Amino acid sequence: MDLKEKEAAQRLIEMAFEEDIATGDVTTDNIIPAGSRRRAYMIAKESGVIAGLEVAELVFRRLDAGLEWYPQVVDSQRVEKGDVIVRFAADYRAILSGERTALNFLQRMSGIATTTALYVNELKGFDTVILDTRKTLPGFRLLDKYSVRMGGATNHRMGLFDMVMLKDNHIDIAGGITAAICHIREKAPHGIKVEVEVTSLAQTQEAVDAGADIIMLDNMDVPAMADAVKLIAGRARTEASGNMSISRLREVAATGVDYISVGALTHSVKALDISQRIEE
Repeated sequence: MDLKEKEAAQRLIEMAFEEDIATGDVTTDNIIPAGSRRRAYMIAKESGVIAGLEVAELVFRRLDAGLEWYPQVVDSQRVEKGDVIVRFAADYRAILSGERTALNFLQRMSGIATTTALYVNELKGFDTVILDTRKTLPGFRLLDKYSVRMGGATNHRMGLFDMVMLKDNHIDIAGGITAAICHIREKAPHGIKVEVEVTSLAQTQEAVDAGADIIMLDNMDVPAMADAVKLIAGRARTEASGNMSISRLREVAATGVDYISVGALTHSVKALDISQRIEE
């Protein structure tokens, strides 16, 4: 994880502690003797791809600066049911009080990485790249997109600030694709990429002629996408978007598109089943 991702994780951890621990863990603090220390481990209860180990570590280290942390795998690595993911030693109260928060992060992030890997593996043999979207859990974007990378896919724009995306509402009010692109080139920072959403071959032609960097083929059927890719002929990058289920990936990739964006990587997360256990 880079510095921005770690800072985002630390902010989220503080919020998680505020809502979960607040004034104290009334169960653990009144049952477990202060200063006691134990060893624990996390184990995969199903197969998948791991992401978020550093975040889980930050959770426990926030509660015990003397944490001993021994990962048995690394982020992006596949595990099978029964595999030990990490072993650690810490204050016993910290282990119990931080358990749910650490698992919440690790399970969500690993779930994203696992789903992403399924999509990426489906495209073996094609040059088409899987992209994520902005359909992330508010506040979790950096962690969600980190998890996508751990699953083997590529991040699309991070937000509204780092890339132009001209959709139908922008195009309508600007007076058309050409006018919208010309206006953006005049006003937006120099060098920023301009992507245009199109739904027809006529719009595709206009976007190419106007100098779009990326053309999003939105909710087109496969034959229309193939025709659009031929029309563009490498003059812009192409992105297929809209209802991109895993069963459609190969036929869409066969059209020659450069990218396929998939909202389901992050908006429909199924957590990977991971459990924490205390060593005897």
